Amino acid sequence: MILVDTHSHIYLPEFDKDRADVIFNADKQNVKHIFLPNIDSSSIEGMLELANKYPGRIYPMMGLHPTSAEDDYKNELQIVKDWLNKQKFYAIGEIGLDYYWDTSFKDEQIIAFETQLNLALEFDLPVVIHVRDAFDDALEIINKQEYDNLKGIFHCFTGNLEQANNIINRGLKLGIGGIVTFKNAGIDKVVEQIDLKHLVLETDSPYLAPVPKRGKRNESTYLYYIAKKVAELKNTSINEVAKITTKNASEIFKIELS
Repeated sequence: MILVDTHSHIYLPEFDKDRADVIFNADKQNVKHIFLPNIDSSSIEGMLELANKYPGRIYPMMGLHPTSAEDDYKNELQIVKDWLNKQKFYAIGEIGLDYYWDTSFKDEQIIAFETQLNLALEFDLPVVIHVRDAFDDALEIINKQEYDNLKGIFHCFTGNLEQANNIINRGLKLGIGGIVTFKNAGIDKVVEQIDLKHLVLETDSPYLAPVPKRGKRNESTYLYYIAKKVAELKNTSINEVAKITTKNASEIFKIELS
């Protein structure tokens, strides 16, 4: 069995004391591949250092997180493009819209989002999209005709069935994380109705640890609990969930994950 954590921030300071142990423990739990989304220029060095240390197991993305799209967003976007021209990345991410914390940079977020969608087309890379309290705006943007050929993941999906189908119809996969294990979160009812071929698994560590680790620092090892919950919801085995979601991740990131 091979599990793929398609979204993990294990390069962050929360893991400075035991990062190697976290990666070792993930491997023991069959989490053989981990994809790292970038945040902004401040996170690039740590992310690349980690990816370079574990080739064939840990893979970097390049992008500007929506909450980092502020006054200097143009400079940040130029840094993103410069890095894309320097070396291989496996996706443009994480990008998107986030109106939860602050809407004062809403216009900058939208411009940054569209710019990076265009970079994904230019560099023939999938996208990893973060959306919080901004689904309608995000969907309106990705529904534009020029983005018809976009592929990628709608990260940390927590929406309803209609929203899920809208995303699937755009050719994107749904990233399912720890929230699927939360009582009364509602995403479990949606996952029950979505074919596994549309799903990938993620932790978003160190955030959103699944039950029974809820409230603790999340890590890639805990992807097992997410896969187990999805298997229960789909009335299938965890091996089948691992097989299909790993295949989906391989197709998205254009790399054989075995």
